[in-house]
Amino acid sequence: MSPIYRTSLAVPCFSISRSAFLCLALVSPWALAADPAPAAAPPAAPAAPRTPIMERSEEDALALTRTLPAAEQVQLQAGSDNFLALWRPANAPNGNGVVIIVPGTGETADWPQAVGPLRRKLPDGQWASLSLTVPDLLSDSPQPRAVAATPTPTESKSQSTPADANAPVEQATAADADPGDKSAAADSADEQSDADAQRIFARIDAGIAYAQTQKARSIVLLGHGSGAYWATRYLTERQPSRAQRLVMVAARAPQGATQPLEQLTSQLKVPAVDIFYGDEGTASKTAKARLEASKRVTGSQYRQVNLTVLPGDPQAEQEQLYRRVRGWLSPDKNL
Repeated sequence: MSPIYRTSLAVPCFSISRSAFLCLALVSPWALAADPAPAAAPPAAPAAPRTPIMERSEEDALALTRTLPAAEQVQLQAGSDNFLALWRPANAPNGNGVVIIVPGTGETADWPQAVGPLRRKLPDGQWASLSLTVPDLLSDSPQPRAVAATPTPTESKSQSTPADANAPVEQATAADADPGDKSAAADSADEQSDADAQRIFARIDAGIAYAQTQKARSIVLLGHGSGAYWATRYLTERQPSRAQRLVMVAARAPQGATQPLEQLTSQLKVPAVDIFYGDEGTASKTAKARLEASKRVTGSQYRQVNLTVLPGDPQAEQEQLYRRVRGWLSPDKNL
């Protein structure tokens, strides 16, 4: 009985060892294989510096540098701004002075209406001309839209199921806006207008400084369109001792102006001529308001000239404007 017992025990032991061997043979390739280490991420490349977006006025000035004679181009510095000005000396041994031209918003230093013709013609009237490039206005740039607050689920449910379904629906109006939002928007508009004024004033300062280097006997500011507004505001706020006169051509206030133009003209301390085209209804009304405001001021040196629009002959229209400006500037001629 003993040998038989030992043999019966040996069989299950051999069977268990073989099963274990088979399990190890199957599992070991997976158990022994180590997970590969994750590859190190390549270092992030430094962000390329963004090229500053040029203002529209800078693009227009760059186009002028390619088409106009280099002798007319002057690069002036106003704070951190480098800008183009167009210079033409007087066609005379001893000129009467320099007329600094301030174009309107969106106009170049060689704008075909008023600005370009005057800067080219004035030297024949013994006046040097310096036409400036006006920067883009912050007040004209798109403003961020206010985002309405997202209602909570409770608010949405209460709004979608009103208590009284027959109650009339009230429409929100501008009067329902938060007074604080209105005040903040007004403050922002004032800040932008002041920032625009300071940039333009700095360029007029640079123009006056350049005119002084040319030994100008007299300096006159001439503004066209909204440029007339900025030139007038410059003279009323800065009151420079070197700029003695003002010429306004087709004057208008820019969008977001903090002061009406008639208020500014009534504060002028220098002789000024306001040339406008009376055929335009709005221009006539605003010109009348400026004239009436000047009459309320004692000792006002403000005058107006009403020109006729000549749509069929723009060259004659520009010549008419030049003769009026030259006649007012020349000491021996009157309008």
